[in-house]
Amino acid sequence: MNFFNLKLAVPLVAGAALLLGAAGGAQAASDEKIKRGGVLNFVVGSKIPSFDGHIEGTFGMIHPIRPFYSTLIRVNPYNPSSPTDFVCDLCEGKLPEPTDGGKTYTFKIRQGVKFHDGTPLTAHDIVATYKKIIFPPKGIASQRKAFFKMVESVEAKDDYTVEFKLKFPSGSFIPSVAMPFNFIYSKKDLETHGYTWHQKNVNGTGAFSFVQHQPGAFVEGKRYDGYHHEGKPYLDGFKAISAPKMAVRLQAIRGDRAGIEFRGFPPKARDDLVKALGDKITVQESDWNCVLIITPNQRRKPFDDPRVRRALSLAVDRWGGSRYLSRIAIVKSVGGVVFPGHPLAATEEELVKLTGYGKDIKKNREEAKRLLKEAGAENLSFVFSNRGVDQPYKVVGTWLIDQWKKVGLNVTQQVNPSPVFYDKLRKKFDFDVSIDFNCQSVINPIADVSKFLGSAGNNYGGYEDEVLEKIYDRLIRAETPEEQRKIMREFESRAIGEMAHLAITLWWYKINPHRSYVKGWKIAPSHYLNQHLDQVWLDQ
Repeated sequence: MNFFNLKLAVPLVAGAALLLGAAGGAQAASDEKIKRGGVLNFVVGSKIPSFDGHIEGTFGMIHPIRPFYSTLIRVNPYNPSSPTDFVCDLCEGKLPEPTDGGKTYTFKIRQGVKFHDGTPLTAHDIVATYKKIIFPPKGIASQRKAFFKMVESVEAKDDYTVEFKLKFPSGSFIPSVAMPFNFIYSKKDLETHGYTWHQKNVNGTGAFSFVQHQPGAFVEGKRYDGYHHEGKPYLDGFKAISAPKMAVRLQAIRGDRAGIEFRGFPPKARDDLVKALGDKITVQESDWNCVLIITPNQRRKPFDDPRVRRALSLAVDRWGGSRYLSRIAIVKSVGGVVFPGHPLAATEEELVKLTGYGKDIKKNREEAKRLLKEAGAENLSFVFSNRGVDQPYKVVGTWLIDQWKKVGLNVTQQVNPSPVFYDKLRKKFDFDVSIDFNCQSVINPIADVSKFLGSAGNNYGGYEDEVLEKIYDRLIRAETPEEQRKIMREFESRAIGEMAHLAITLWWYKINPHRSYVKGWKIAPSHYLNQHLDQVWLDQ
C-alpha cells in the first residue's frame, strides 16, 4: 500500500509544472539504454560529523559515505517509494520468511563478496555489525539501538548463515534491518582497530571504494570492480562536493558543476531552475519522512517543568506556519509523531486535541502565558541552539524565535556548523533548548517514534519517563493495526501533549530538481534512501 503522495519525475519544460504519474515515468526509464562511465558530481549541504553510519543520522554523512558500504537488505532501488518493498543486498535470494511463530529470521549470505581491502565477507561480519548496533559495549553510541528492542540474539549458524531470534514477533523488524545506516563492517576491523575506527576510516563492500576526503571540500569515490551486484555500478566514480550555502548548491547545478543535490530545495529554487534551464532540468517531488523537533534540555531548570515545555509548544502556530513556510522552505504538513498520511498517524480531528495543535492560536498563547506565570517563568530568557543549515533549520529557527516572542519569551538563536552543533547536542548536552530532527528512512512508525523515548540513543532531552516506556512496550507488541493505532494515540498524547518532552514543528516536503542527464535515481520519501548510487548513470 502506498501511504503517501509520490510523483515520479519527467523533464519539465520552462514555465510548466507538470509531473507525470508513476507508470509513465517507469516506462520512460525502461526504454532508455543505460550508458556506462562518467563521474557524478553532486552537492551536499552539510559537513560530515563522522563516517560511522551506526552513530550518525544526517544526510551530511549518508550522501557521501553510503556508496562505500553495503547493507544486509535494502529498499528496492527501482521502487524506493514503497514502505514494504525490500530486497537482499548482502543476503541471497528473497527475504526470509520468519519461523518459530514469527520469532526467527534466517538469512543466507552471499558468497564471494570482499571488502575493499580484500577481506572476504562472511556471516561473522554481519553478526559483529549487528551486535555493535543492537548490543553496543558500554561507552559506544548506537543511534538506532531502540529500533531493535525486539531482538534477543543474532548469531552465525555457519560461515554464510545468520540467525536473528526475536523476543516476540514484530512487523517493525524487517524495516529496521533495511535502514541505510546499518553499514556492514568487517569483524576484523572492529576487533583490530576498535569500535570507533569507522568514525574516521572507510572499508566497506559497496559499489564504490574510497579515494579521498578533503575536509570542507569533497569526498571522492571510484568504481569498485569487485562489487557483488553484477554489471554495477554504471558510474566510474563520484565526487560529493561540500556546499553548506544553498545559493552555492543552486549555482553549481545551474552552471553544470554538479548534476544533482539529493536532499531537496524549496519551491522557489525549483521554479528558478526550471525557468532558467527548461528541459535540461528534471524535477522529482515527494512527501518526506522528516520533521524538525524542539528539544528542551530537562537537565536544566526551568525546562524540567512540563508547564514550561507545554508553553513552548502552545506558542507555535503550526497551521498558520504551514501556509507561510511551505512557500519558502522545505516544510509543509502539520502532523504529530507519525509520518502524515500513514494509517497510524493522527487525523486532524485527533491532532487539534493535542497541546499546541488547537486552531485558536490566541487561546493557545494565553494558556502558554498562564503556564509560564504559574511556573515562575514569565519573561524567560534562553538560548536556542540551531544547526548551520539553511533549509529548513535556519528558516524554521527564525520563525520559532518570533513565535516564542509572542508569549513574552526572550530567545537568542545560536547557530553552529553541524559538527559543533552535534557536539553540543549529543555529547556535551550544552544547550537550553535545541532544534533536533526525526528524519528516518524506511517508513516504519512504530520504530520511528522510539525517538521520543528518554532511553533512546538518539534522544537528547535528558529525561526518564517510565509511563511512556511502558506504553511503547505495549505498542511494539501490538498485533493488529487497530490496537497499534489506539496505543499510538496514548504514546503521542503522553510524549508531546501531557509531558511535552519534545515538540513537533512541521513535516518536510521533498523537491529534487536535477540535471536531466542524471538517470536511474528515483526519489524516495526520505533523503537517506536510495543513496548507494549503484543504479545511477549519466546520459552524456
